[in-house]
Amino acid sequence: MAEIATIARPYADALFQAAGSAGDLDAVQAWLDQLAVVAADPQLQQFADSPAATADQVFELINGLVRAPSAVTANFLRTVIENGRLAALPEIATQVRTLKNARLGASDATVYSAFAMDEAALAGLATTLEKRFGRKLNLRLELDPALIGGVRVVAGDEVLDTSVKARLEQMKVALTA
Repeated sequence: MAEIATIARPYADALFQAAGSAGDLDAVQAWLDQLAVVAADPQLQQFADSPAATADQVFELINGLVRAPSAVTANFLRTVIENGRLAALPEIATQVRTLKNARLGASDATVYSAFAMDEAALAGLATTLEKRFGRKLNLRLELDPALIGGVRVVAGDEVLDTSVKARLEQMKVALTA
């Protein structure tokens, strides 16, 4: 989807520059994440694409569902809608997150675990993983019972798999070789 990424880039850059400080970026990122979910709704897209719906009506509907945190973000949303780029909002959210992480020297990472983890366990794991990957990580936990035990961590294009399933696969390969 290089085309959507190309379309989203100038919007993400402009919003990132306008949001400014890290505190504002957190609020903007949370708003964008909610907005991306709303914008991906097929009924909303159908309404927005309807010739009977005006840009103001679409803006009022979306802003009623996900209130813009500031005048800058409201203007941003209005511009996206007026230019017919509602479908690019999920990619815009992804690119703003990437810009924010680059500024903070961090990365998003997904931890796949066979079992639920409490906040303390996840924080301890985060400390260990940050040493292993050499950067700050924003962890997101997803359950995957197929792992049997242990965790599988995906940070960008790097994967650390310490799951029981992976170890069993390694043993299988070693025994059949």
